[in-house]
Amino acid sequence: MNKNTNLTITILLIIILLGTSGCSGIGADSANIDIGMEAVEALDYDKALACFADAAAAGEDERLLYRGIGLSYMGKTAYSEAIEAFQTALSYSDGIPDNIDYDINYYMAVAYYKTGQKASAVAAYDAILALREDDKDAYYLRGAIQTEQGNLDAARADFDKTLALDRDSDRLIEIYTILTDNGYKEVGQEYLHAAMESGADKMTEYEKGRISYYLGDFESARTYLEEARDESYEAVLFLGRTYEALGDNNYAVSVYNAYLDAGNASPHVYNQLGICKLKLKEYDAALAAFQAGMKIEDNPILQTLRFNEIITYEYLGDYKKAGVLMDGYLQTYPDDILAARENIFLETR
Repeated sequence: MNKNTNLTITILLIIILLGTSGCSGIGADSANIDIGMEAVEALDYDKALACFADAAAAGEDERLLYRGIGLSYMGKTAYSEAIEAFQTALSYSDGIPDNIDYDINYYMAVAYYKTGQKASAVAAYDAILALREDDKDAYYLRGAIQTEQGNLDAARADFDKTLALDRDSDRLIEIYTILTDNGYKEVGQEYLHAAMESGADKMTEYEKGRISYYLGDFESARTYLEEARDESYEAVLFLGRTYEALGDNNYAVSVYNAYLDAGNASPHVYNQLGICKLKLKEYDAALAAFQAGMKIEDNPILQTLRFNEIITYEYLGDYKKAGVLMDGYLQTYPDDILAARENIFLETR
């Protein structure tokens, strides 16, 4: 299955939240910049760059222009060129930091991270925090990179600050996952235990169930999540995963199917159903689940579903179909390292 790192997922979510067009139309005439930003949103990066070239010729706002160029190069996974463009954009600042400077530093941090320049990414988050000292996402992302670099004390300081600003259980789980993925599972569990000890009375059954799941207390997780299963697709996902962890894959399938049969269209549940069917070696049923999930509009996990569809065709022995789908997948997601490695395997079949 295709699993992006938690850090990358969070970075992408922040980019979506910031938006690619939030600053268009600010300052001097920006007609070509606006068109270019529309092309960025449509993932047509070559068209965007052509529009930005027209914007440069027309003398449009340089800071927005180079910001747009940076975003276009990021879309093309040309991160070094993106960094150069963002640095140029920042050079056009009037010396008084504003929202655009903040925005550009976020993107530049991503580009630095993607090129392995983690110290520079940390410096970019430092710059963000100099602009907004209570930016919970910058603290979290800086802490995530510090974790990857083995700077646990610095990471914990950032995570502590994050949780002081954001008590949301999603962020708590993200911190746990980052620590676990980098060999600090016990430290991650300390955060979970502390949250349960200090705030369980204020948590929903779903929140307690999910934390119990990550603590490996599956019996408690099942109890909490059974109470919460009608609340959301997330509760259904973790209830099913809990049964999978308890070794009852068939009951997990029934949990997912019951939710879907009730008319709830959730790509996340379809994806987990497909994964569970793969465990049961029911490959045709797994493929049907992934493809059903892909048909849902405004799909936040389309990339994951597409990758899992490819893997399922491999299980079915249809390497030709898997190869064709992989070619299209890599055109859309060229920086997916796991998919690139899988493609090498497919090319040998």
